[in-house]
Amino acid sequence: MRWEAFLERVQERGEYTTAQEAERAARVVLALLGAHLVGQVRAELAARLPETLALVLLNPLQAAEPLTAERFVHATAAWIEGATETTAVWDIGAVLSTTADAAGDDLMERILFQLPPGYDVLFGRPQPGRRP
Repeated sequence: MRWEAFLERVQERGEYTTAQEAERAARVVLALLGAHLVGQVRAELAARLPETLALVLLNPLQAAEPLTAERFVHATAAWIEGATETTAVWDIGAVLSTTADAAGDDLMERILFQLPPGYDVLFGRPQPGRRP
């Protein structure tokens, strides 16, 4: 997906007034996500993102342990200046739903397999029978 198209979708979904706000959210969320994905799955997702964001995903913020979906929201709020947990959920949804569109169903299934329960909802793709 092209840089402009990705950011336009994030900006639209996040209802950001500027592309800079969308970019800030995308960089933080993808940097945190990158710490939780490994191997071929992370490489395949990076290949489907704009180059700048692929590099963010491949050079993630360090995580000592996998974050639950709830802790992922807390971490996002901590990394985005002025964010609250409520706005972080909004930021995450805008970025991860756009990321899910770029990834496609097969790759998303493999991504969600690597993540703790609850991330399916953050990606805007709740899985039947899975509880957050």
